[in-house]
Amino acid sequence: MSTPALLLRRHSVLPGFNLALGFALLYLCFIVLIPLSAVFLKTFTVSWSTFVDTVTSPRVVASYKLTFGASFLAALVNGVFGLLVSWVLVRYRFPGRRLVDALVDLPFALPTAVAGIALTSLYASNGWIGRLLPFKVSYTPLGVFVALTFIGLPFVVRTVQPVLEDLQRELEEAAATLGASRLQTFAYVIFPALMPALLTGFALAFARALGEYGSVIFIAGNMPMVSEITSLLIITKLEQYDYAGATSIAVVMLVFAFALLLLINLLQAWARKRQGR
Repeated sequence: MSTPALLLRRHSVLPGFNLALGFALLYLCFIVLIPLSAVFLKTFTVSWSTFVDTVTSPRVVASYKLTFGASFLAALVNGVFGLLVSWVLVRYRFPGRRLVDALVDLPFALPTAVAGIALTSLYASNGWIGRLLPFKVSYTPLGVFVALTFIGLPFVVRTVQPVLEDLQRELEEAAATLGASRLQTFAYVIFPALMPALLTGFALAFARALGEYGSVIFIAGNMPMVSEITSLLIITKLEQYDYAGATSIAVVMLVFAFALLLLINLLQAWARKRQGR
């Protein structure tokens, strides 16, 4: 082994690999693996027919459609406008830029219940924004979409922003010199470099929206078969002491969320590989 490698290993700030790996795995077991295993083990206490009847009942299926559909659409909208917000914050200098940059993190710091009450007040029929709209937002599935969009925006902006800051402008200038239009420069130079980060932000916003509860229950109206999200349905079953039913629905959410996130990670790997080529 070479001398620099020995010195690097000897003077490493963190502990050795075996010790660090052991602590990391122990932490993940207590925080992630054991709680998720408990959910699956509790679900195994019911028969397969009971499990299927629970997770495929019309009320539960309706909550799946609303939760996954609204979460996907909210993450998609945040992907578009998160990229736009990141672009403005990175590429332009204007009065109040630091304030706008700080406002992006507001959904992180604001308690979700407070966010839900504020959104409900704004988009209610007599609210500041709701009274100006020709359609109803609060207490409808559209209100769920608005709440999930609100809490998901920072994930996209904070993921894309550092990548955009490190993007070399010389590539854009070279493309312009070769006769590329602005649209061609964005499509063939900028967007491919941002796509892995954009997919990551989309995945984070989507995953965050799937488990959201506090900001949604106030603005949704929580009407069964109409505006009831799956998280609320799980809480309802827990309040009814139907722990097996609650964990059964949670398992379905976990499996579907894991499959979708795995697909997005595969897309990220494909995008990075293509970008490397």
